[in-house]
Amino acid sequence: MGTWADTFEDDEADKQLGAAVVQALLAREHAGLVVTDTELRVRRSNVGRERFGGPGIPLGSRFCEFFADETAPGVERRLLHVVETGELLLLLEIPSRRTGVEAPRMLSLSAVRLEDAAGAPKGLAIDLVDVTKRHNERQRLELLYRAADRIGTSLEVRQTTQELADLLVPDLGRVALIFLAEPVLVGDEAPAFPGLGEKRLQCTATRADGPLPEQLIRTGAWLPALPDRPIVLNLMRLGRARLTGAAELHREFGEHSALSSSLIPPDADSAVIAPLYARGQNLGGVIVWRGQHERPFHEEDVRLLFEIATRAALGIDNARRFTKEHRAAVTLQRSLLPVAATQAAAAETAGFYQPASSGAIIGGDWFDVIPLSSLRVALVVGDVVGHGLQAAATMGRLRSAIRTVAALDLPPDEVLTHLDDVVQQLAAETCEELRQGIGATCLYAVYDPVTCRCSMASAGHPPPALTTAENGSGFVDLSPGPPLGLGSMPFEVTEVDLAPGSLLTLYTDGLVGQSDGDLDTGMRRLREGLYAASRTDASLSEAASGLVTRMSAGSYRDDVALLLARTRAVAPEAVAEWTYPAEPEVVSRARAAAMGQLTAWGLQDLAPSTELIVSELLTNAVRYAGGPVRLRLIRDQFLVCEVSDPSNTQPRLRRSSSLDEGGRGLFLVAQLASRWGSRYGRTGKTIWAEQQTAPDPVTGTAGAPAG
Repeated sequence: MGTWADTFEDDEADKQLGAAVVQALLAREHAGLVVTDTELRVRRSNVGRERFGGPGIPLGSRFCEFFADETAPGVERRLLHVVETGELLLLLEIPSRRTGVEAPRMLSLSAVRLEDAAGAPKGLAIDLVDVTKRHNERQRLELLYRAADRIGTSLEVRQTTQELADLLVPDLGRVALIFLAEPVLVGDEAPAFPGLGEKRLQCTATRADGPLPEQLIRTGAWLPALPDRPIVLNLMRLGRARLTGAAELHREFGEHSALSSSLIPPDADSAVIAPLYARGQNLGGVIVWRGQHERPFHEEDVRLLFEIATRAALGIDNARRFTKEHRAAVTLQRSLLPVAATQAAAAETAGFYQPASSGAIIGGDWFDVIPLSSLRVALVVGDVVGHGLQAAATMGRLRSAIRTVAALDLPPDEVLTHLDDVVQQLAAETCEELRQGIGATCLYAVYDPVTCRCSMASAGHPPPALTTAENGSGFVDLSPGPPLGLGSMPFEVTEVDLAPGSLLTLYTDGLVGQSDGDLDTGMRRLREGLYAASRTDASLSEAASGLVTRMSAGSYRDDVALLLARTRAVAPEAVAEWTYPAEPEVVSRARAAAMGQLTAWGLQDLAPSTELIVSELLTNAVRYAGGPVRLRLIRDQFLVCEVSDPSNTQPRLRRSSSLDEGGRGLFLVAQLASRWGSRYGRTGKTIWAEQQTAPDPVTGTAGAPAG
């Protein structure tokens, strides 16, 4: 092989032009030119030690020895392909061999085959260009892009810090430790100088390129108090990133050996510490380490980490704000829900509410147990459209409304109709941008322990599940009406007979849509879970919590409200009933019958008040309503006295003057009874009054209140 210009034509001008081209190529500061034979041995080279900061490419050596052992075979294979085929190889980026702790240079390699006059291959001309700066800038931009893409995907504070740690290792360092101030973890604002004194920092994320060194702090552990030293104050007060190292931190921490061992890996050398600073708050900090045999960090790395940490801090602060709102919504939600477990004559109930897991916003699910007249009970479950504080507030308003309507003792379909009007009114009073979030589904059921019959109606809500000893678990076949707020169609009442001990399960769709959103699969799993729960001796509250855990596997995509009701029945001997014509003389007969029944029940203490209640209610019915008139007494924790007549006239409580001859009947009933009221049936009405038979847990006495 001849001179550099041998590849040009024999014409003297062409030779001079070729020599000028070669000289220009050789004069490039960050580039090199290498000529090899067909076996890739170096015949010409201007790549010395100073050219790319490596060992250089001496004559007679194999060209691929300039590259690291893991990359050399691939480079050799590509270059031999050029020798064999003559195809150009352009702009292949490959790192040079590492020397010492310095990072290898990133080179752009292009190769062309050299041929003789007959076209036979004679070797390769290889052009090398140092593109380290461009490569590093591209890596920096890619890392920033990944930071923007990956960090902040969750609205959970700890998960956001773990996303940051996973991004930094191994692309920026070998070990990353991330800390947050204690108040940030629960959604509160960070203190002015987190980590100093009693203002603790918790390690919320760690990541290592390999096993985490044993003595380093673990995720979830609290960092010892930081010393009041310049490096700490610089980070906490000024919110700036800083380049440091193991030796400097050992000096800064001084006698705080526990702090040194918690933060400094045993073979670490260089570190960058950056604050997690967002919206004027220092939320915590991040430390990234490189080992003794790695290239130390430099100022460009400091700027890069600071930019990444700043972006991550915004995501962490967003998660903190969400945590605060979520906590407030959960607190509001729980404060609006009733007592979870109740014991009544009609049923034993247990409610369970589970807010959505992190990353989702709380909704407006609720349940309720409303005592009605004559020992009956209303069971309610509902789900408000939307999420957040607005949904929780709407839920509270609807629960108050349904309790108010339930006090009227209306059938389930009429209760939902009134509630539908309430939702429409709420929507009319709400600003337009929030109006789409006003709506709800609801299931309202009334169970009567005397008849063991349950009537229910649904406003776009899933059907309740029914579990019995004879038939196992299934779902009540009912026709749901439209969701509340549409006002388009009436609601249909479904009635079912429930044997004592039956388990009625009311739930929101979050329970059956947790795993994959398939409601059919969720309802099948619910049926299986209810059957399993009915076969155990667990309490109703334990069964409710266990059922939710089983259905969701610990991750809640949506809010869950669950209400279990195990039905009871009033014994036939605890009910007495008489029917009379509308004649004045039946009042004395009814009083006598009632007194005889109280004696049989051992309730003689209630005889005076009950005699007066029966007399007043029956007299009014005979005088104003006509017959037939029915008197019914029910004995349980309360003695219930009912008088039913065919009239739909609304009874009114009024205060009579001293000269009036009548008008004091209902006033006396109200004074003698614990509760009283009226309800309407398909024909006529029923006026009822309750007196407590068991000792009151507050006063310790039984019977009617003092007048």
